[in-house]
Amino acid sequence: MQNLWPTVFETVLGFILGNLVAIVLAVVFVYSKSIERSIFPVVVFVRMIPIVAVAPVLVVIFGTGYTPKVVIAALISFFPTLVNMVKGLKAADPQALELFHVLSASKQQVFFKLRWFSALPYLFASLRIASTTSVIGAVVAEWIGSQTGLGFLIVQSTYNFNIPLLYATMVVTAVFASIFYLLVGIVERVTVRWDASDALP
Repeated sequence: MQNLWPTVFETVLGFILGNLVAIVLAVVFVYSKSIERSIFPVVVFVRMIPIVAVAPVLVVIFGTGYTPKVVIAALISFFPTLVNMVKGLKAADPQALELFHVLSASKQQVFFKLRWFSALPYLFASLRIASTTSVIGAVVAEWIGSQTGLGFLIVQSTYNFNIPLLYATMVVTAVFASIFYLLVGIVERVTVRWDASDALP
């Protein structure tokens, strides 16, 4: 269990960091088509690079501490949230947008009172995905240059042919990912109180 907590820390921090950056960038994309056209292809290119190939590079750059693991967990959480948030922010009802325009609403009012609420179902759909993939990212990152964590334990138990420990680590990882997923679902039910299907096109 002592190897669980480093993985939990890396996963949660990477999850928060990756999703915050994705949300901010999605807002920028929605309000600036030129930035979207110039940056989005770069984002897609970075996403296509296998995480297993990125991990050693980040370890060389940031060392063997928490930083490379957090960065990888953030990277793997980032892309689905970015794509879904852009789609969700653009999914605002055109008639509602026209009404806000007629009422001379500011961009801030349109965003916080219309676009944000239309994007929430999309956001939580991506957060549920990111909650499990960020665990995978942190575990994979711990395969290289780590002395603690569930990923480190998986590597050690594999090299030492300690099959019971390997299975136990896999079960603990799966349980942690499931709990994280359920927590995101609880936050969604508290936050999105309307029928999410009504907000989808």
